[in-house]
Amino acid sequence: MKEWKGKQELPACPVETTLMLIGDKWKVLILRELLPGTKRFGELKKSIGNVSQKVLTAQLRDMEEKDLITRKVYAEVPPRVEYSLTGLGRSLKPILDAMQDWGREYQHSFRLEQEKPE
Repeated sequence: MKEWKGKQELPACPVETTLMLIGDKWKVLILRELLPGTKRFGELKKSIGNVSQKVLTAQLRDMEEKDLITRKVYAEVPPRVEYSLTGLGRSLKPILDAMQDWGREYQHSFRLEQEKPE
């Protein structure tokens, strides 16, 4: 396989292409957290939850390489790094909205099922 950005071929299936970009649990949560706006690394880590620093860093780097997010480093001491969505990253909002709607419906159905008398 070739590498990303002309270095890698994309899968023939569009769904597989989407999953290749955001199929990881952490990537979806990163996208969710960045939809409202720019966040620093510590804010992302805190808002996402149980992700390790190593995993979060790897996911952010991968998403940056694939043009889903941008990383801005400020020349300060200590260094300040901010992450935000690119236009391509923001274009995933309808997908995340659909996932949220589906999840909400599933939660509702699940709760109703749990409340049924046996």
